[in-house]
Amino acid sequence: MSQAETRAFEADVARLLHLMVHSVYSSPDVFLRELISNAADACEKLRHTAQTDASLMGEGGLAITITPDKAAGRLTIADNGIGMSRDELIENLGTMARSGTEKFRRALEEKDGEAKEGKALIGQFGVGFYSAFMVASEVSVVSRAAGSAEAWRWTSNGSGEFTIAPVPADDAPARGTTVTLTLREDHTDYAEEATIERLVKHHSAHVPVPILIAGTGEEDATRELVDGTALWAKPKSEITAEEYNDFYRFTAGAFDEPALTIHARVEGRQEYTQLLFVPSMAPFDLFEPDRKGRIKLYVRRVFITDDAPLIAPYLRFVRGLVDSEDLPLNLSREMLQTNPMLTQMKNAITRRVLTELKKLADTDAETYAKVWDAFGPVLKEGLYEDAERRDEIFALARFKTTTHPDGGRKLADYIADLKDNQTAIYYAVGEDHARLAASPHLEGFAARGVEVLLLSDPVDAFWVRTALGFEGKPFKSVTQGSADLDQIALKDTKHVPEEAKASDIATLSALIKETLGERVSEVKTSARLATSPACLVAPDMGYDKALEKIVGRQGQGLGMKPILELNPSHPLIRELSARAATGGAADTIGDAAWLLLGAAQIMDGDAPADATEFNTRLMTAMAAFVKSPARSDHADSIAVEGGDGNGD
Repeated sequence: MSQAETRAFEADVARLLHLMVHSVYSSPDVFLRELISNAADACEKLRHTAQTDASLMGEGGLAITITPDKAAGRLTIADNGIGMSRDELIENLGTMARSGTEKFRRALEEKDGEAKEGKALIGQFGVGFYSAFMVASEVSVVSRAAGSAEAWRWTSNGSGEFTIAPVPADDAPARGTTVTLTLREDHTDYAEEATIERLVKHHSAHVPVPILIAGTGEEDATRELVDGTALWAKPKSEITAEEYNDFYRFTAGAFDEPALTIHARVEGRQEYTQLLFVPSMAPFDLFEPDRKGRIKLYVRRVFITDDAPLIAPYLRFVRGLVDSEDLPLNLSREMLQTNPMLTQMKNAITRRVLTELKKLADTDAETYAKVWDAFGPVLKEGLYEDAERRDEIFALARFKTTTHPDGGRKLADYIADLKDNQTAIYYAVGEDHARLAASPHLEGFAARGVEVLLLSDPVDAFWVRTALGFEGKPFKSVTQGSADLDQIALKDTKHVPEEAKASDIATLSALIKETLGERVSEVKTSARLATSPACLVAPDMGYDKALEKIVGRQGQGLGMKPILELNPSHPLIRELSARAATGGAADTIGDAAWLLLGAAQIMDGDAPADATEFNTRLMTAMAAFVKSPARSDHADSIAVEGGDGNGD
């Protein structure tokens, strides 16, 4: 007892098999995928072996034949691949976690160092066969090795034991393996042709061997389910545009034609093929909250999942597939292991898609314009969350602006057209493009010919805050802080409107601030207004007006009070300034203060804080104007732009 000893692990085989069958896989559907993968590997092994012994192949092609028998409650999967001898049956099926395919692949590696020919082999773990016990009460395997006269039957009910016995030659395949499942009563649906066809086309549609389904009735002929080809495995020169379009529609469940097709094979540290499509129409699930991509992942032409993070979320509209040769999977082959390879693949695919979109934008502006119209709001999410590729996305971005209201404006062209002394890229954010274009905040910019980006997508309020700028020019909101327009010349210098005296408007500003109190943080003159009397802007610190609304709806606003800016050249403001300077008409100025605030809120798309009070003051002001004996004398001085001087 005092001496150390080394012992092998022991296992309750029946219990271990039960755990593997009922705990490894999330759905019993995958058993068919596993058995088909094993059959495909058997056919691939025969292809490789026949390169040195052509007699093993014999006549006829390789195929997998599935025979569902609903009446008998059985399902048979047969292949005419390399088959197994008695010892191989015992070794491969009687020893859990021993993969005959993996052993064959290692032998190829020892032979040629790289085993490129073995990359089509699917099996890895040596456990997929046992998934059959999820649906079967008994599994029988009859196999004859290629070139052998003997055949053997392996039988087990999954309780931890198996039986092996010789089979008469007439009851065995000429070459290959036949797996027969006696289905459990609650899984007899797997003996229905429709179920088998659905599972084959979902999981195994592109394995490198044709898959046939055989009917059990006298008139039921054998028919082909899949032809053993994968479109993405073919050279691009052999694929027509129509074939690409059909494959896109099948893969994406779409009806449009792709605007862009990306088909490439990547070699190096990782080997995979990507066949990706950029739709020409937005899919219905584009704005689902999960923001997941919909690219299908295959490993060695066997479907694994359509939930793998293979592309950046802001490119989730891309459809298609990636077929990897070496991506590590978990034991069930239903999920990916956490691995740096997956991150590298995601980065490479994202970079490739952005590069191809840039090429499309440069070579086919009309097609790219459709892509941007459909997916621009999603692509701009990358400006917010992918700082590393922000410049690449900026090169793809197209904008509507005050000078290009129909869109298609590049930031590079905006920079090229900057006015003298313009130091920023100006933008206006809002929920409605038409309201943005009519905003009073744009008047001073229009008077100077300064272009303003009109941003009406929800994500715009966020990315402009995180983007430091473009080509050395910062982004600046027209609704926040000072406008910085004093150094930019007006387009029309001959008809500069008269402004109120600086001392008079300073007095008016003080009176309005005293009247409004804490409703505004400051009242001051504005250079951003040309035809409107007043507007509200956000302070330099904090959020601009649009983002303030968004976070305010979530109860997360900073509570910063707006600034009320006055247009010193507007007739109404000049008149009010003159009255304020004389110290009279306090009631009129008080009412005007609240009306100016309410009107500015309305122009921002908001309602006055107290709509009833606003309406009462407005009606009072209108009544006083109508009754005023000075109406004809002073109407010209206070009429808003567009009136006829008579109060109409």
